[in-house]
Amino acid sequence: MIEHIRERNDGLPERSPLGVIDVWAQIITERMARRPWLEPLMRWTGRAPGQIFETNIADTLAAMDEAGIGISLLSAWHGPEGSLISNDEVAAQIEAAPSRFRGLATVNLNSPMEAVREIRRWVDGKHFVGVRVVPWLWDLPPNHRLYYPIYAACIEANVPFCTQIGHTGPLRRSEVGRLIPYLEDVLLDFPELIVVGGHVGYPWLDELTTLSIKFPNFYVDTSAYTLRRLPASFVDWMKSVGQKRVMFGTNWPMLHPSNCLKGIESLGLSEVQKAAFLSDNARRVFRLAEAG
Repeated sequence: MIEHIRERNDGLPERSPLGVIDVWAQIITERMARRPWLEPLMRWTGRAPGQIFETNIADTLAAMDEAGIGISLLSAWHGPEGSLISNDEVAAQIEAAPSRFRGLATVNLNSPMEAVREIRRWVDGKHFVGVRVVPWLWDLPPNHRLYYPIYAACIEANVPFCTQIGHTGPLRRSEVGRLIPYLEDVLLDFPELIVVGGHVGYPWLDELTTLSIKFPNFYVDTSAYTLRRLPASFVDWMKSVGQKRVMFGTNWPMLHPSNCLKGIESLGLSEVQKAAFLSDNARRVFRLAEAG
């Protein structure tokens, strides 16, 4: 059994033998760092205008070690303007630290068959353990027809489809992150598809509760939030319906994992709930024990 996570004197959780799992991180390339829609995130994270938001493997591992993160799921990114972080680049990152990294593949929505082939090429359930597409980047809600071949390919590969729910920090529309009707349509059409919605889902938290009661294959992560900033209604959900559905995420390097984890005791989670949130749910959903 996993050893329960305890809080250290510095306010960070002690590392369990299996480690905390961060289900949303990325090692940002320069071409992604220069995208103008990242400007609000630059301001919110205290970076100067025009400052490069680029990261590397060494920085990422150091941040993980500081916070007791055992495994991070690294996202590839592709948008209408082209590749931002390629599957090849994420594969090289995983190869550099195979015990610490897993990947979430990206696809080009505008080329459905190419997207299906990319999933079949990369997503093996061991190195790449899922697929991520964020609707705001494409300005297409998840019930758009271009997503549907990707959902079928994820079911075929037996991996989760990871996306973003709730409002959007970058300079793009937030409406496509609304859960009902957009994501609900997907869950109705693909009852076999495991869906992980990142970034909490604010302000549509009632819709999040509704979907998590209605669909046993719907999960949520806390990326883009420090635990101290989680809405009270979301914390209540974590202790009830969400205790087997919620996973820890950071959105590194936008947020440092140490900052995300501070204040975990203020959530009032039981030891079982805490272990499920920080590790157990992610291991089950992404089948990380099998991948290891």
